[in-house]
Amino acid sequence: MKLEKLEIPDVKLITPRRFTDSRGWFSETFNNKALQEAGIDLEFVQDNHSYSAQAGTVRGLHYQSPPHAQVKLVRAIKGSVLDIVVDARIGSPSEGQWVSAELSAQNGAQLLVPAGFLHGFITLEPDTEIVYKVTDYYSGSCDGAVLWNDSDLGLDWGSLAGDAILSEKDEAAPRWVEFQSPFLY
Repeated sequence: MKLEKLEIPDVKLITPRRFTDSRGWFSETFNNKALQEAGIDLEFVQDNHSYSAQAGTVRGLHYQSPPHAQVKLVRAIKGSVLDIVVDARIGSPSEGQWVSAELSAQNGAQLLVPAGFLHGFITLEPDTEIVYKVTDYYSGSCDGAVLWNDSDLGLDWGSLAGDAILSEKDEAAPRWVEFQSPFLY
């Protein structure tokens, strides 16, 4: 397992090893002991799976507030995404800053998204599937979103963003300036 800290150190890119031979490859995509040895001690309680039919599909920027805030471990099992996270923790040295990573079935990379971060992605190819583990169960009363393309955040969603495909919830999400973060650093 390769573990990289991104520009916001709390966000980590984890790339499991792949063992290849003439048949293809094998990868251990989750190993709790290995994560604990790397200083990541989490209890995941739910797995989620999303399918996006078209390239340019945006899901985000989503969060789940306390008391049901979630840490996510996100990976692509088919296709690829540009995954973006924004630090929404009040008082954090990186509050309002963001990082991104390309996650694909090909590269096997996974993004560890801490609680207190907004999370979203745009699909880079059709028929993309994302799976992610979370540390708390879904709670509709704690579910929220911030506008994915708010100019105040300055996110770079890439060339497919001009024709983005969104849910009604994501289109109607409040702007960053209107967002009252429930997360403290």
